[in-house]
Amino acid sequence: MVYVIAVLDVIICVALVILVMMQEGNTNGLGVIDGGAGTFFGHNKARSVDALLKKVTTILVCILVVLTIILNFYLN
Repeated sequence: MVYVIAVLDVIICVALVILVMMQEGNTNGLGVIDGGAGTFFGHNKARSVDALLKKVTTILVCILVVLTIILNFYLN
């Protein structure tokens, strides 16, 4: 059981790194992975994609915190 939680913890960590890198920064220069979705798809679609990425990031962070606490209890 500990190994499953540890593997899930690592997978979520990698997913969080990818999600954070996909998000656009406040200066509109850091979101280079999506190819400039703000200019190609229009500003509203880029905002909705960025909002979705932020929600998924928040959910994954909460899951990561819970899994890490559970893993800590199993190891101690």
